[in-house]
Amino acid sequence: MQVSAIYALVALTAVMWGANFNLSKHVLADMNALVAGAARFDIAALVMLAISAIKGQRVPLIRHAAAYATLGLVGIAGFNVVFFYGMQRTSAVNGALIMALNPLLTALLAFALKAYRPATSQLLAFPIGAAGVAFVVLGGGAQLRVSDGDLLMLAGNLCWAFYNVMVGKLLPRDVGGLANTTGMMVAGAVALSVAAAVAGAPLAPPGRDALGSLLLMSLGGTVLAYLFWNAGIARLGAATTAVFLNLVPVSSMAISALEGHPPTWVQLIGGAIVIGAVSLATLGSRAPPPVAARTGSGRALCAQACDASRAGN
Repeated sequence: MQVSAIYALVALTAVMWGANFNLSKHVLADMNALVAGAARFDIAALVMLAISAIKGQRVPLIRHAAAYATLGLVGIAGFNVVFFYGMQRTSAVNGALIMALNPLLTALLAFALKAYRPATSQLLAFPIGAAGVAFVVLGGGAQLRVSDGDLLMLAGNLCWAFYNVMVGKLLPRDVGGLANTTGMMVAGAVALSVAAAVAGAPLAPPGRDALGSLLLMSLGGTVLAYLFWNAGIARLGAATTAVFLNLVPVSSMAISALEGHPPTWVQLIGGAIVIGAVSLATLGSRAPPPVAARTGSGRALCAQACDASRAGN
């Protein structure tokens, strides 16, 4: 595949991740948050199992059950429960901007857990990015409270950062990346499905718009995004690929504008601050964190990609 095509696929991946925040709004119009999360990963896990079988990669669900269950509970089930409940209560743009800070939060958490020593640029970038997020969630100072949805997204951000750190410690090294990601997706899908069943979440059939948005999140923003992002890292290198992460909040803003909800001046300013901070960390880092070398998850590769010149949920 030509390099120009790889660039296009990586850019498309960032757009799909940005679109996930907007698509979730359509899904949640008809579906319970727990059911939406379970359905998204039930579909994605089945597709990934099929791809793994076609590629001849066995998924050792039994042999590595503990690792897949732990990572699936935290990085897929836990994060997606908070994500969907958060998106019920905040805007797509706010959600995307809050999550854009994740690479820096991952580096900080890894440093706190003595799993990785951040570069100076990352230490400098984190308070700048945090200030940008604070500016957005506090409405530029016009309000002195954070909405419930923004708090949930902040909790989801921390959940995802914790998952990124654990991936490097728990992910099996003797298994291919595709099989590892499939194993985690299966574990997460099972956990979400059980949670929805135990909670007695309503199973009303979604309308055409919600169903279409759910399929786009599952097949595009989950399965294809993982495959395209990893292809980008393999061909372009982690540092070059990481730059495209800045398209995630920009894409969400553009889609919101097309849907008749243009970003506010507060979101634009806060977004510029966050994107600038992440760019500073990406361009100024040198050594990749140990976590990235062992992760087989597309989105985990995404969050790690900005942690130091480089790779990624």
